Amino acid sequence: MYALLAWTWIRAAAQYPVSLAMLTAGTAVVTGLDVAAIALMFTRAPRIAGFDVAEALFLYGTATLSFGIADLVLGSTERLGEHVRRGTLDAMLVRPVSPLIQVATEEYSPRRVGKLVPAVTVLALALPRLDTTWTPGRVAMVPAMVAAGAFIFGGLWVLAGAVQFVLLESRGATKALTYGGGFLTQYPMSMFARDLVRGVTFVVPLAFVNWQPALYVLDRPDPLGLPGAARFASPAVAALVCAVAAVAWRAGLRHYRSTGS
Repeated sequence: MYALLAWTWIRAAAQYPVSLAMLTAGTAVVTGLDVAAIALMFTRAPRIAGFDVAEALFLYGTATLSFGIADLVLGSTERLGEHVRRGTLDAMLVRPVSPLIQVATEEYSPRRVGKLVPAVTVLALALPRLDTTWTPGRVAMVPAMVAAGAFIFGGLWVLAGAVQFVLLESRGATKALTYGGGFLTQYPMSMFARDLVRGVTFVVPLAFVNWQPALYVLDRPDPLGLPGAARFASPAVAALVCAVAAVAWRAGLRHYRSTGS
């Protein structure tokens, strides 16, 4: 059903192919500006927080790819507050389709694929330049961390949408969690204060999007001194985040009493 609804919006967008192509290219360019910012920093220093340019671009590529996949699939859930405020969520509830699927596919646009282009390009350039020993485990970790990161971001997006059942005007605040988290994970966590790193490890588990797995791939010690098992915890963390998001979403639906209540 998700694919059917998304395809309906894609067909509508394809009626204006030039506009769609320009929007997709524009999205890719804007997303790629973050790469320019990272490259600019490395023109002033050969290493930043102990990471060279290839390692920093590896973190950028994995984080941006995970974020882009989650945005492509579930990014529209941040509009839930608008539906609650306008009463259009009531119409979704009487249709034989999950409200989550309806909200997630609303105005689905393939231009979001543009966010994946810089990430894939940067990864293709960075991976051969990493100074690491490529064991089978490290090779397998790269796609695994991207997939786990996408599930973590997806769970956070659904959780941020579920908050809007109660706090209708919280869309701006929840963007600090989703878009802000996507931006933060592009950089080495060792750049930030230890208290912030603890917060994104034990409270909002953004460190498991790519930081902890990257420490294994790059053979680096953990600044917080966490055990080696933490490098492989991303799938379990992703499952936990998605479970919490599912519970929060179902709780929001159960307690929803129509617009104006």
